[in-house]
Amino acid sequence: MSIQTTDRGVPFLRTPDDRFSDLPDFPYTPNYVSVDGFRMAYIDEGPSDGAKPTILLLHGEPTWSYLYRRMIPALVEAGHRVIAPDLIGFGRSDKPTERSAYTYNGHVAWMHEFLDSLFERDPDIGPLAAFLQDWGGLIGLRVAAERPERFEYLCAGNTALPNGEAISPGFDFWLELSQTMDPMDCGVLVNSTVGSRELTQAEMNAYNAPFPDEAHLAGAREFPCLVAITPEHGGVAENLAAREVLGAWQKPVLLLWGKADQVLGDLDTDLRELIPGTADQPHQDFENAGHFIQDDVGAPLAEAMVNWLTDVT
Repeated sequence: MSIQTTDRGVPFLRTPDDRFSDLPDFPYTPNYVSVDGFRMAYIDEGPSDGAKPTILLLHGEPTWSYLYRRMIPALVEAGHRVIAPDLIGFGRSDKPTERSAYTYNGHVAWMHEFLDSLFERDPDIGPLAAFLQDWGGLIGLRVAAERPERFEYLCAGNTALPNGEAISPGFDFWLELSQTMDPMDCGVLVNSTVGSRELTQAEMNAYNAPFPDEAHLAGAREFPCLVAITPEHGGVAENLAAREVLGAWQKPVLLLWGKADQVLGDLDTDLRELIPGTADQPHQDFENAGHFIQDDVGAPLAEAMVNWLTDVT
């Protein structure tokens, strides 16, 4: 596992492919695009005829597209094309080894470049529907606000768009834990925040697969430090601008929330008050579901999203 560098001289690692063999319930072949000199991986499943909206699935910390394995089959079966990228630093995507390579605005720029590549290859891929959770929302809500023409339907669960103020005591605890946990066991972390089921050892191994050692974990370590919870954090001005856009957003927005989440379990109220498009939508609360609702109640989430998209399209 030798360190490579981009043309800009940014060092990165690429997780060996054999780390991803025999993943339970995740038989999908990865696709790759170049983003800022890094190889970015994504899953692309389902029909591409445009009959139903393409669904973009964005993961967060410290997960990867494997998080959506319990939703993808139902979404595809309902006739949707599904695209689930691995953020830079996660999954099969390349992993810069220096924590300074990761910034909030940088992650947003990487996602814009990823979507630019998809739309260049297939101009008829949009407008998109999106499911946004954790950092998938911190990034995805920004991307939607900055390029609203690319999105028609937003579905958010257990996420936020912070404005430079503290989020919750639960997040403060997670921030400290993420910096001190040694080793950082992503499978254990996901399992500890799933409220209604226990992950198998094979599933926990799959969450650890992208990270064979600490050198691969720079992005996962840095992510919690980037959440804009003080005025001095990067991305605050851009988030405030995005909140202004979302404050006038009339396109449909559905909230599907795990209420047993001790970090972001009550932040759906902020999005309901912020986004006019949430009005009169069939939002659902999952009382026993924790932070990673996709792993907790993936099938009901997919069903709710399919039914909603059927009604609003």
